[in-house]
Amino acid sequence: MNKHALITGVTGQDGAYLAKLLLDKGYRVYGLVARRSSDTSWRLRELGIANDIEYIEGDLADACSIQRAVIKSRPDEVYNLGAQSFVGSSWDQPVTTGVVDGLGVTHVLEAIRQFSPESRFYQASTSEMFGLIQAERQDESTPFYPRSPYGVAKLYGHWITVNYRESFGLHASSGILFNHESPLRGIEFVTRKVTDAVARIKLGKQKELRLGNIDAKRDWGYAGDYVEAMWLMLQQDKADDYVVATGQTSTVRDMCSLAFEQVGLNYQDHVVIDPRYFRPAEVDVLLGNPAKAKRQLGWSARTTLAELIAMMVEADLRRVSKE
Repeated sequence: MNKHALITGVTGQDGAYLAKLLLDKGYRVYGLVARRSSDTSWRLRELGIANDIEYIEGDLADACSIQRAVIKSRPDEVYNLGAQSFVGSSWDQPVTTGVVDGLGVTHVLEAIRQFSPESRFYQASTSEMFGLIQAERQDESTPFYPRSPYGVAKLYGHWITVNYRESFGLHASSGILFNHESPLRGIEFVTRKVTDAVARIKLGKQKELRLGNIDAKRDWGYAGDYVEAMWLMLQQDKADDYVVATGQTSTVRDMCSLAFEQVGLNYQDHVVIDPRYFRPAEVDVLLGNPAKAKRQLGWSARTTLAELIAMMVEADLRRVSKE
């Protein structure tokens, strides 16, 4: 029989790529979706899988709906990707972020413990937990120092996963993912903000791009690569935590330069520094060390930043030209 997988956040970037990966492997995929007035399934349609997923209505903030989802899907694997995932919004919605990204993890783990203890669980942790970095390259042993409500909430989710693994013997793993992008990334994230602006400027629909700290450094990879690491974690005999990253870092300035070069433009002619886009507490550098993931999972990033940005610019040029 095909394995069953339950994905929270199935309509997000990672959820969509992961759902496609699992469907291609023959899984029966259930997706938890919250009721929203706006269309949230466009990413699934982009990948051609919107009709291949069995949807269950629920919300990470509501424990009862999570319990029903686990009972209905009878999952072999549960991937908790649902979150308020934009760092900037976490300053405006700190309580919502704490409930969804922190308490919501407990709701999923408790539902598994009570109703499906043999299910394997994946928690989407984040490099934002490192925040004010305590080591030049961050790995699984680097101390955490989150610098946003998002990072703090995710740290709770990370440690409650460890706690349930050690206290109840659940096969519960966390992937500490560094920045990972794609053409399916939301427009509020800096990579898509840049590539969308590049397309609009090239096509004469926009003149400038306003950004904050363009000297911030990030370890950027491709989301399509990173969901493979998620799946590999749940195929291991023993649950564990893994840093998932490229091991290379670039500035936002570098990323802008690559994006504008794709259309024959110089970023310096179009990028405007706007103090309104600086964070209350900046995270200046994030650089992951994925050695453990490579050693134990056999995983490493395949897509370079240049290839990723080229992919995103091309997709945004096609989209903007049709508007």
